[in-house]
Amino acid sequence: MDLINSFLNLVVPPASLLALAFAWPTLSFINACERLYNTFVSEKMDNKVVIITGASSGIGEQIAYEYAKRGTNLVLVARRDNRLWGIADNARRLGSRHVLIMAADVVKEEDCRRFITEAVNYYGRVDHLVNTASLGHTFFFEEAADASVFPIIMDINFWGNVYPTYVALPYLRQSNGRIVVNASVENWLPLPRMSLYSAAKAALINFYETLRFEVKDEVGITIATHGWIGTEMTRGRFMVEEGAEMQWKEEREVQVTGGPVEEFAKLIVAGACQGNAYVKYPSWYDIFFVFRVFAPEVLYWTFHLLSMNHVTRRTSFIGTGRPLFEGSPQRKLLIGAGPGTFSQSQVPVQQQQKVE
Repeated sequence: MDLINSFLNLVVPPASLLALAFAWPTLSFINACERLYNTFVSEKMDNKVVIITGASSGIGEQIAYEYAKRGTNLVLVARRDNRLWGIADNARRLGSRHVLIMAADVVKEEDCRRFITEAVNYYGRVDHLVNTASLGHTFFFEEAADASVFPIIMDINFWGNVYPTYVALPYLRQSNGRIVVNASVENWLPLPRMSLYSAAKAALINFYETLRFEVKDEVGITIATHGWIGTEMTRGRFMVEEGAEMQWKEEREVQVTGGPVEEFAKLIVAGACQGNAYVKYPSWYDIFFVFRVFAPEVLYWTFHLLSMNHVTRRTSFIGTGRPLFEGSPQRKLLIGAGPGTFSQSQVPVQQQQKVE
């Protein structure tokens, strides 16, 4: 058996590259035709129901605006429900028929069950579930001052997607709906200071790729991956909603810019409505995946040389503490006219913990 594997190790990689070289033009042409066809059969979203988690800023906020332009009914979910007021108002002006606001912690199954159940009770259905809640970091793994932040990163980036999906899946089957996932190219492209974030995104991608086979054609899944884009997480600030900052002191004043988040959000919504399995921004990142599979040493040494000049270790890491998630606020707010009314109730907002 060892002899057979040794032979296959020598033969399969170059043979696969040769086959890929011949197949690539044909596959590219087929994909282009498919995208062109999908532009004419885009799903009509008028009056459909879209739930967006992590909608209080960044990609989630912009996705809400893109869906609003298509005349959808929105359910905006975030821990920072105070920010959702203005976003809901903007969405209504852009064309959204009704906007429902809910404060919830997506890493808690009971919170996910609450906002999805109440959305279904109010609207009667769910057509798209868009998971955008995410949390990055910029520390070297071995220099983390507090290991308690590790499960926080994994919880938000992985379970914060799985729990809403788990609860919403039966309703999405009924409407033949779609799940939209906000991932990142770091799920397979290794970058310094992103170890836990990359691991969480890799787990997330594998979860949805497997789920795609399980739900078959009953529920669509669109996986969106992005490279470096301009959000709150790429401007030197990495936060757990309104909680503890995860950053280096020296990076507080660094202004990092990337591709426009608005453009990425537009691509995500267009791709989801067209039924695309993947949305990639920018798509040229894919070339690195070929090296990752067939020549990982090239990729490793490239990033190693780049990191030698631009990534230096700092000892001024700010320890991170998790905000007090216990007792998430139960506020429900309705913006705009709708088929019914809600009474407002609110548990006192917890004090956020900030460690420096």
